[in-house]
Amino acid sequence: MEDTFSNLATYGYIGLFLYSLGGGFVALIAAGVLSYMGKMDLTLVLLVAFVANALGDVLLFYMARYQKGVMMEGLRKHRRKLALSHVMMKKYGSWIILFQKFIYGIKTLVPIAIGLTKYDFKKFAIYNALSAGVWALSIGLGSYYSGSALVKVAEFIGEKPWIAPIILLVFGTLLWTYMTQATKKKKKVK
Repeated sequence: MEDTFSNLATYGYIGLFLYSLGGGFVALIAAGVLSYMGKMDLTLVLLVAFVANALGDVLLFYMARYQKGVMMEGLRKHRRKLALSHVMMKKYGSWIILFQKFIYGIKTLVPIAIGLTKYDFKKFAIYNALSAGVWALSIGLGSYYSGSALVKVAEFIGEKPWIAPIILLVFGTLLWTYMTQATKKKKKVK
């Protein structure tokens, strides 16, 4: 286990950056715990996660705005989730830019959905930077200050490795059920 932490600390900032481009929730929690353990610098972890997360969403927005054909071809299977993102944008307005950072399953689709509209790029970039800061601080500091408990959970799962697949299966099933229900075609009532 110590070798794993050593490798994560060595390549952790690069991994955190790359993973945070597309979300980074789990990587930021891991980096926060490693910071708690003294293996990584918390300030640098927060900065790397913030920059990568803000940059990733700006790139998704840009690609959707200026490379619609390529993006839409790749999103063919996710049309309903994209439609859900549009509905959420109409319902919550600019607040969805903050909320989407914390909602697994639509995190990457919201910047794409916004990029497909006529939403102002500068306004998106400002809201996105603010929300990336809130995301990095809340998740990063939360995992840092919860480091002791999270280390105990990791040790418990390390002792009983059969628990991890069960947790992942339950989480995956709940996420799949939510996304299926949220994007389900509604029957028209006459």
